[in-house]
Amino acid sequence: MSSTGTPWTFRREIPSDTSIGSELVAGLLDAMTDRDWPPADLFRTQLAYEEAIVNAIRHGNQCDPDKTVLVEMTCEAERLLIRITDQGDGFDPASVPDPRDEDRLETPGGRGVLLIHEIMSEVAYNDVGNQITMVKIKGDDPEIED
Repeated sequence: MSSTGTPWTFRREIPSDTSIGSELVAGLLDAMTDRDWPPADLFRTQLAYEEAIVNAIRHGNQCDPDKTVLVEMTCEAERLLIRITDQGDGFDPASVPDPRDEDRLETPGGRGVLLIHEIMSEVAYNDVGNQITMVKIKGDDPEIED
């Protein structure tokens, strides 16, 4: 049975533990499935979520067990929103070097921010840089650049 008329919402504050953060996406994927989202959207959303939650825990909170991450998610029939807020100092997304630059091709890491921008419909950061808001529109499959 499809739940297209009722939005699914989730809000939880979690410790800086990537295993706990990774578990939370299952509910969102179930909500998307209940609302007949295509498999490609489920895959892309899970990938973007995983990148964002790991960035918040590892880079934002520095895996500090005394800091938490707030995860907020809403899934509707045609649109979903994921907001992840850490307690770190934040960062300037414009300062992240492009991992596709010739001198960075063999550098490990640094691809998550680019990947999130490539696969989600909209991505925004708060002024501090410790909160990411990602929106996915059902069926919006941006072309990933080579």
